[in-house]
Amino acid sequence: MRKFWVGVGVGIAMCLSFVGLLVVGVYVAAGNITAAGGRGTVGLAKGAVPDQYQALVAKWGDLCPALNPAVLAAQLYTESNWDPTAKSPADAHGIAQFIPQTWSTQGIDGNGDGRRDVWDPADAIPSAASYDCQLAKDVKGVSGDLTDNMLAAYNAGPYRVIKAGGVPSISETQGYVKSIRSLEKSFARPVGRVAPSQAAAAAIYFAQEKLGTPYLWGGDGGKEDEGRFDCSGLTKAAYASVGIELPRVANDQWNAGAHPGRGELLPGDLVFFAHDLKDPRTIHHVGLYVGGGYMIHAPRTGAVIRFERIDSQPDYIGATRVTEDGAKALPKPNRA
Repeated sequence: MRKFWVGVGVGIAMCLSFVGLLVVGVYVAAGNITAAGGRGTVGLAKGAVPDQYQALVAKWGDLCPALNPAVLAAQLYTESNWDPTAKSPADAHGIAQFIPQTWSTQGIDGNGDGRRDVWDPADAIPSAASYDCQLAKDVKGVSGDLTDNMLAAYNAGPYRVIKAGGVPSISETQGYVKSIRSLEKSFARPVGRVAPSQAAAAAIYFAQEKLGTPYLWGGDGGKEDEGRFDCSGLTKAAYASVGIELPRVANDQWNAGAHPGRGELLPGDLVFFAHDLKDPRTIHHVGLYVGGGYMIHAPRTGAVIRFERIDSQPDYIGATRVTEDGAKALPKPNRA
């Protein structure tokens, strides 16, 4: 028995050394990476928008200069989390959360079928873009950023934006604008390289200290869980150790930052796996990238937290480079 635990200890120690070398090596290679540069049309990050809405958001997101597809995607995600059946306590309906009075004047027949249906994304998404652009015209003479003012008008009404001379001092409205502009980075296709995460090394250190810990479905690592985790419990705890609060569920963690390409991964990125590679809502697993094609993750019941290649999981959908602003901007999920 002692030989077994000595072997496990040596194996974990070797893993820790290898992880450290990978992290250092990858960051040295990435030392000259800078944030996205250049200008051009804002595209959508691969996999960021559910496939059935991708074309609609890409088309209608370019309706006016104050709008772009990533802003429209972030707005729809904030309003409904892509749920076309959503209905709020304030009687807001559908994927874009129109209240009946606003829909009656701003809803358009986006798909040309002769009907304006707030529950049909083919009408509601074009209507949201059209309404955004109308609001941008209404507040065009107001000082400040036009997109910020447009979003503030969507939330609080154009009169309040005009009266305030910009985003009004209403906490809900200010939070709405800040969240969408932060989430915009998650939905936008990166131009150039995505800046490295400043919190990555400490998050990796936390996760590597948990190598060998048995998996527990729903585990958060607390006393009641005997220090055990599931996949998203581990990534949440790793980033909580550096003061970044992620949601509890893997697919809710997906939009906590920009999405680097597979060839641009850096240590600290979250790597995700989904049942449908065209729909991030089907994400079922997450790990913490450590470099060299490897991740630390909590795989499944009966296994332990381990150091393993990303390709050990067959359904990789993409990655997220977590930022504090990105995590704060995520809508609070209503989960039991």
